[in-house]
Amino acid sequence: MSLFAEVFITKFKTMKQKSLKESFSLSGKGLHTGLDITVTFNPAPENFGYKIKRVDIEGEPIIDAVAEAVCQTQRGTVVKKGDVTVSTIEHGMAALYAYGITNCLIEVNAPEFPILDGSAIRYAEEIERVGIEELNAEQDFYVVKNKIEVKDEESGASLIILPDENFSINTLISFNSPVLSNQFATLEDMAKFKEEIAASRTFVFVREIEPLLKAGLIKGGDLDNAIVIYDQEMSQEELDRLSDLMGTQKKNSLELGYINNKPLVFDNEPARHKLLDLMGDLALIGRPIKGRVIATRSGHGINNKLARAIRKDIKKQEIQAPNYNPNNPPLMDVNKIKELLPHRYPMLLVDKIINMDEKAIVGIKNFTANEPFFQGHFPQEPVVPGVLLVEAMAQTGGLLVLNTVEDPEAYSTYFLTINNVKFRQKVVPGDTAIFHVSFMTELRRGCASMKGYVFVGDKIATEAEFLAQIVKNK
Repeated sequence: MSLFAEVFITKFKTMKQKSLKESFSLSGKGLHTGLDITVTFNPAPENFGYKIKRVDIEGEPIIDAVAEAVCQTQRGTVVKKGDVTVSTIEHGMAALYAYGITNCLIEVNAPEFPILDGSAIRYAEEIERVGIEELNAEQDFYVVKNKIEVKDEESGASLIILPDENFSINTLISFNSPVLSNQFATLEDMAKFKEEIAASRTFVFVREIEPLLKAGLIKGGDLDNAIVIYDQEMSQEELDRLSDLMGTQKKNSLELGYINNKPLVFDNEPARHKLLDLMGDLALIGRPIKGRVIATRSGHGINNKLARAIRKDIKKQEIQAPNYNPNNPPLMDVNKIKELLPHRYPMLLVDKIINMDEKAIVGIKNFTANEPFFQGHFPQEPVVPGVLLVEAMAQTGGLLVLNTVEDPEAYSTYFLTINNVKFRQKVVPGDTAIFHVSFMTELRRGCASMKGYVFVGDKIATEAEFLAQIVKNK
């Protein structure tokens, strides 16, 4: 590997996909069913994603844990495939997401995950105990390029996601309650998830308990797996009756407040738990986010609405446009490129390289009205010739191939085949073309198979596949 490549790769090394090193199991009762449940989190191969297997059902059906599979969001997130459902998955999913684990097979012997203590702390502890395995495949991210907002006018809930270098969440909760009114929580660094968020428990108001029980929910709820908030005074008789329904210790009806056996872990524990729930629901996007989420009065319903919107955006195109900030210095300017490529005016079609690692490269070309080919292509409606866009991708890919040898100045790259070329939109004077080229296979016998894209803004203008050979200069 050349010296310049070592420097660039050290600085811009990509993140690899992750899974668990070993399996772990947790057991407890289900919040809604009251059943004794065991859930097991298993290692999975690269590009596997999150999948949930119902081992208690004949055939052991598997549900893809993605946003489109969510069928219900009342008091928890429920995923479904056919007639098979699994609920209360958000705490476990949040822990996987926080630790960067994107591949996991989850086995459960009931229609929900165990509630445990109502938080994600047990999941976090077990993930740290068994360890995390780095896989070979690169991790794709969802990079937020523009503001995305979803709202629920009826509840006043809203989620806004903004561009940012890293992932962070700010949450605000607001209730018409003398005990729990307005609270705020934030997580800026995923490394602090266990310390700052994981132990935050789910919460419920005493006034909500009877309707939930009548709806067939929270059969396994008690004062050990949820924060219970008593904020509207009722008769001692009525409070005792609800305590009997829950099978919990009777409390004084004149004392408003939190009536749990265990004190609050944080003063703003409910707000932190809302943040935890949001992370679990956003995990169903299927890839980590680079962006800042601002949540106001969020819940599982609106969380899933945002996750679906992002999944829809991802499906529009198989690859996102690379981030390009012209204020950042390039990895390679045109003078460095000239040292490696034999091309010169008017056929040098890469102005600079802004990113590169072992498997991919990103180049830039600013097309001006003074390009010589616009004189004839076409005088009245200038358009960059498609063949030159292919050539520009090829030159960018050539730099990627040269990155694999010790002395790149002593080699040249020649293209043997170009396949599956697609032109999706015009490139015209004033456009900045962003070239993303990556290896499709390992380099074999001096030959490299690559996939290239030309972006203008966030849209793909051209794509193609290349087979190139690296040859030592005579």
